Amino acid sequence: MIDLRSDTVTKPTPGMRRAMAEAEVGDDVYGEDPTVNRLEERAAEITGKEAALFVPSGTMGNQVAIAVHTKPGQEVILEATSHIYNVEMATMARFSGVQPRVIFGERGVFTAEEVRRAIRPKLYYLAQTGLVCLENTHNAAGGRIWPLSIAREILEVAHAHGIPVHLDGARIFNASVATGIPVSELVWGFDSLMFCLSKGLGAPVGSVLCGSREFIAEARRVRKALGGGMRQAGILAAAGLYALEHHIERLAEDHENAKILAQGLAEIPCLSVTPPETNIVLVEILRGPTALELAERLKKRGVLVAPAGAGTEARKLRLVTHLDVPREDILRTIDLFWEELRGV
Repeated sequence: MIDLRSDTVTKPTPGMRRAMAEAEVGDDVYGEDPTVNRLEERAAEITGKEAALFVPSGTMGNQVAIAVHTKPGQEVILEATSHIYNVEMATMARFSGVQPRVIFGERGVFTAEEVRRAIRPKLYYLAQTGLVCLENTHNAAGGRIWPLSIAREILEVAHAHGIPVHLDGARIFNASVATGIPVSELVWGFDSLMFCLSKGLGAPVGSVLCGSREFIAEARRVRKALGGGMRQAGILAAAGLYALEHHIERLAEDHENAKILAQGLAEIPCLSVTPPETNIVLVEILRGPTALELAERLKKRGVLVAPAGAGTEARKLRLVTHLDVPREDILRTIDLFWEELRGV
């Protein structure tokens, strides 16, 4: 099968499997797993932060950050289509006791002025703003890269009001490779950030939360409360270290494959394709089958794609390129789309 549903479906490479099998391990809850410690040190170095914490998933990383930064009864400013708001199971309300205040951005991006207007006045009968969250790259917006200048303006506004800013940087390395800007510069000024090892970087499990030493010390406590304390986790951390050493620069191949895929699909008359900035291609079906119907037809031909949006009548698909989809599979996918939609 050609699996374009997500970059989370990748399998560990042979080199990554060897690194996992040979990993030196200890009990990470005691802080004694040397491989986990090396991963956290390397993550802090790459991002330019003081410390880092290995967590099982990106959702846990984001939710730990929200719990550390906020107090129950506060609000969190997010973009309306953000991952934290839409697909993290309302955990900010369930675990941290905070509620979202969403801004409807343009293709996933809001402005500093919109943040300024969303910050609640200092009135005792209003929930106060406890945190601002950004997402880079923005998943639902087709892997859009958050413009650095706008991010810096938002940081200035939030910090002027004494409000921390967290970055959901699940795919921050895609943003870095696409722009040529180092990750440390893209995340400069953020009070915390999370990045995923198990998406484009190809590790089977794990994300890393980064911030100040004080922030990470509290994050470690909150991680334990969420059930994220792991024991001989070096087996997993070894995959993350391998990914950071071997799989960052090759993200450019995924971006190029996404462009080729988008260009090929854009030539089909019944499709409208958003030009990708990184490795996510959004496709709208203007007429003919629904997204679910077309996905089922393609599945029978050996291609897996994901409908974007809820409901059986959704007309958008999301296709994500990754290290397990070579160029010939991209070209094969374009051909199969043509065969299924010819004459529509």
